[in-house]
Amino acid sequence: MPEPKADRPTSPRRLEGALFQSIGDAGRAELVERRLADAITGGLLRAGERLPSESDLARTFGVAPATVRESLLGLRARGLVVTRRGRNGGSFVAEGADPLSHALESLRNSSRLALRDLGAHYAAITAACVRLAARRAVPTEVEQLRTRFERLDEADLEQWRRTLDDVQIELVALSQSARLTREQMRLQAEISPLLRLVDTVAEYRGAQRALLLAVIDAVERGDAAGAVEATEQMVDAVIDALIEMQSRPA
Repeated sequence: MPEPKADRPTSPRRLEGALFQSIGDAGRAELVERRLADAITGGLLRAGERLPSESDLARTFGVAPATVRESLLGLRARGLVVTRRGRNGGSFVAEGADPLSHALESLRNSSRLALRDLGAHYAAITAACVRLAARRAVPTEVEQLRTRFERLDEADLEQWRRTLDDVQIELVALSQSARLTREQMRLQAEISPLLRLVDTVAEYRGAQRALLLAVIDAVERGDAAGAVEATEQMVDAVIDALIEMQSRPA
């Protein structure tokens, strides 16, 4: 896994675990390149951050070192990774690899139908998870989530997004369904770059905070229907915000 920075948690995040899974023989260099590109453009690997060694990446992804080498060539050609020689050398995320720019490009290349479809899928999985969480969660677990969430500082957008992603994953993990939680992790990794765009608008951040807190409240009360309703409202608000942002002049 990537070396920790001073301001980066030393334990791997759940979302990073979803991205850094074994690929096996089927995907080869293209899938390794895509997985690493997703981690960079999604903000999980930040500008200037050193990537694991080729041998470590090969073991993590379950591929040959030559496959990793080929994928890194592709990433360098795309301007996402730079390689430095010498004792402190290695592959690093390029300084110009701005997650917001990539997310904005992705948003502009998406149709409204595709965004609505993504929202419908995300809402369906998340709603299924929180419905079970409302029935199965231990109150002390929900309270820990609430405490972490309420201490969150909106001023630090990087930490804001990372924490919201983690809280969302931990909330659905209270469903005690490993399958649903894995799917939620995959979807969270897919939608998180777009959520970073929403985070840049204070009004949208405030709405996200209020709606996610409503989900947490419902789960804590054991109100499955309320948790589902709040989840659907939260997802609708996000998709509406993305469509509004998409309609703005470039």
